[in-house]
Amino acid sequence: MLSGRVPAHLTLPKSQKAKKPQKIRRRKEGKEGMPCLNLSTNVNLEGVDTSAILSEASKSVAKIIGKPEAYVMVVLKGSVPMTFGGSEQPSAYGELVSIGGLNSDVNKKLSAAIATILEGKLNVPKNRFYLKFYDTKAHRSQDYAQCLHALHQY
Repeated sequence: MLSGRVPAHLTLPKSQKAKKPQKIRRRKEGKEGMPCLNLSTNVNLEGVDTSAILSEASKSVAKIIGKPEAYVMVVLKGSVPMTFGGSEQPSAYGELVSIGGLNSDVNKKLSAAIATILEGKLNVPKNRFYLKFYDTKAHRSQDYAQCLHALHQY
């Protein structure tokens, strides 16, 4: 008959006994995730001050989304073969991935800010730039990714 006690030779020493699970600390709002802006353009970046573009884009993303710039990543690729509207004139494509912080108003502001940077630094007209947004907190599937064209009318 079992007495409910475990024989001493079958027990673990105190140092090896299971410990209570520790609580997972959540990051404070605004610091979760890392917004990442990937920009590709058919413009040759040789001789272009890419640091200025990266810096301006990083500051814009941080300010508009409301997250510290320390959490923002920007990637810029040039000389990427692409066509926009059937033409190989200067154009650009971008994707911005963020965990939270995106909505229709924010997306419009981001689109306008990045389009202005690309037009000023790379001579990519604002109406030849497309930016796609992924809010991975709101939607976990690319099927629900929100897209926005940065087609600015003058």
